[in-house]
Amino acid sequence: MNKIKLSYMAFIALVMSCFSFSAFAEQKQTLGEWDVHYIVFSTPFLTPEVAASYGIVRSKFNALVNISVLDKTSGEAQRVDVSGTAKNLLGNSRKLTFKKVEDGDAIYYLAVLPFRDQETFRFEIDVQKGSNKQTLKFQQKMYVDE
Repeated sequence: MNKIKLSYMAFIALVMSCFSFSAFAEQKQTLGEWDVHYIVFSTPFLTPEVAASYGIVRSKFNALVNISVLDKTSGEAQRVDVSGTAKNLLGNSRKLTFKKVEDGDAIYYLAVLPFRDQETFRFEIDVQKGSNKQTLKFQQKMYVDE
């Protein structure tokens, strides 16, 4: 495995250490020439130190959307533009503002999403590099951890 995949897996391992295995699984979609990895989880699962280092406010009503884009052939992290929306089942849409984080050879795109307990979101996230644009679509139900 190359360094980028190892860095990504280390980050996932950090996140997984905060979850039970039934509540977490790697999520990936292949879009064109990219493998797009994604995860959405409640911010209290981050340690205060990790949250502070990335400027993330920990709250049981905040979720973190984490996107990582890898070249599907080489596995290299891609510098791309990431934007998107999260729409709940009532049709209320929230724009996601992503912040790029580089950690060694790994690149993550992070956005915070406020939510209510048992709120389901449909995500549409655009990934673009030059004229190559792909859209990641997925749905997830969020829970407040009491």
